[in-house]
Amino acid sequence: MANQNLNSGNPKVNLAYRLRKSKEEMRYQIISFSMMLFLTFIAFGAVGVGFSGWFTVPLIMLLASVQVIFQLFYFMHMSHKGHEAPTIFLFTGLLIGLITIWAFMKIVWW
Repeated sequence: MANQNLNSGNPKVNLAYRLRKSKEEMRYQIISFSMMLFLTFIAFGAVGVGFSGWFTVPLIMLLASVQVIFQLFYFMHMSHKGHEAPTIFLFTGLLIGLITIWAFMKIVWW
């Protein structure tokens, strides 16, 4: 159901639809790329200003995770229909990995 045929039989309609979708996708990619550059400049600025490590490291980790989400959903097209199963597997693997890291840290340090 997710991969329906969008062919109407009229080549002009199909071309106009594809052009509109391509323009929309390119706009989303340019916006997300510029936001990722802005987040990178914020991270460099935080290091350059000389903030404390207790503030800088979590800030950089937060900005990096936001950039990963931008890359997954806009550059790897995971926001499109039909990518629900890979998204679920990806985030499930991330959750299991984080729980495993947390468990080993808890075993070693406490």
